Amino acid sequence: MTSRESIPQTIARVSRRQSLYGLGTGLGSVALTALLASESTVASPLTARPGHLRARATRCIFLMMEGGPSHVDTFDPKTALTKLHLKEFQRNDAMQSAMSSGKRYYVASPFRFRKAGECGADMCENWQHLASCADDICFYRGCQVDSVNHPTAMFQMNTGNRFGGDPALGAWVTHGLGTLNADFPGFIVLPEVSYPQGGPANWGNGFLPAQLQGTPLRAKGSPILDLSPPAGVTREHQRANLDLLTKLNASHLAERPEQRELAARMDAYELAFRMQMQVPGILDLNQEERHTRELYGIGQEPTDAFGRKCLLARRLVERGVRFVQLYAGTWDSHDYIERAHGNLIRQVDQPIAALLIDLKRRGLLDDTLVVWCGEFGRTPDNGVRMGTAFGRDHNPKAMTIWLAGGGVRAGHTIGATDELGANAVECVHHVRDLHVTLLHLLGLDDNRLTYLHAGRFKQLSQFGGEVIRELIA
Repeated sequence: MTSRESIPQTIARVSRRQSLYGLGTGLGSVALTALLASESTVASPLTARPGHLRARATRCIFLMMEGGPSHVDTFDPKTALTKLHLKEFQRNDAMQSAMSSGKRYYVASPFRFRKAGECGADMCENWQHLASCADDICFYRGCQVDSVNHPTAMFQMNTGNRFGGDPALGAWVTHGLGTLNADFPGFIVLPEVSYPQGGPANWGNGFLPAQLQGTPLRAKGSPILDLSPPAGVTREHQRANLDLLTKLNASHLAERPEQRELAARMDAYELAFRMQMQVPGILDLNQEERHTRELYGIGQEPTDAFGRKCLLARRLVERGVRFVQLYAGTWDSHDYIERAHGNLIRQVDQPIAALLIDLKRRGLLDDTLVVWCGEFGRTPDNGVRMGTAFGRDHNPKAMTIWLAGGGVRAGHTIGATDELGANAVECVHHVRDLHVTLLHLLGLDDNRLTYLHAGRFKQLSQFGGEVIRELIA
């Protein structure tokens, strides 16, 4: 038997991994080589590129009201509930309540409604500031989801998959279009101090390249840890260290081309270096005029925290960030809905209105798609009768989502729910169709925005959907 010592050293040093990548015979290897060559022509997953369709919007701000805001207490009034208030809920096949235990009672909204704008949009009177923007908004009442549980519903709204692990909407958009500013991530998230149910998987990259995951900015303290170099470390010193690290990593990566995480880490080091120069300036909201900060409710309660997020979102998209997602919550009001929803609306009303006004006056609203939603709506009834502490349970079959800018039918209300707000009954679409529509507005075709993973081409809608044409101007 031939000893290891007798094998030429050039052969002995070849690992099993290298042997697999070195196979050069057969049509399969030819196809693999061509595939790798085509992929290598893309400098980075974040490189800006055109979409598949004429884009109505070039960027997106996604306002996520985690916990499920009640549509019948915000934008979809139901006078029938006033007549049925505290009468026992009658369950039937057409109206299944999310929770099945115990007696249930119809609950009227504690809020009064009004017609806002020339379009006559329905808004509860608590939306004191947003009412002035009614003619810029398209309200949609026909969306449905599959889950009554917060984590799975959040995953489905954010990624299209109830069970997590798939790329977020922002990751798909960045995959399709890249970023407009190489000095910032393409997808930025502004969460609450407490992350939403399901955690960072709500803005993960899933099976897409790691560079496409959302970058969260911390809600308190320094938005990004270690953004500034340690004392005594110059920028030139940092650059020299990065150059050496890049050289070592590049040599390591050349022998392991399948290690996408390493390539993403190398890109992240370079991006972080560039962000040290750009991010501190964009995060300094004091650079804005005083009247602009006051417009967003910054410096006063209860609007300061979300006002800062909304102003920062405008600054980010203005500088080329493709997708910004803001979280506000939680809207999970199983009791005391008048107090809970009332407080939450006060926190976000002025900042959201300011965002729409500011985008419009800067000429950014036309090509910025703004989306407002939760993971589901609420039921017209409550499971427990507790004096005046009325609330609502989860409802995946009826909700209100609104959109503004970016080519949507401003000043219109599309779809409808039944007389109690229990089920969507007009222009009814699954959330996958909403996702397909958002991509369409951004110039992307869901059927062409795919990624080969686990032996098949995957897409945001999971297995296809249709554009909701009624939402598009």
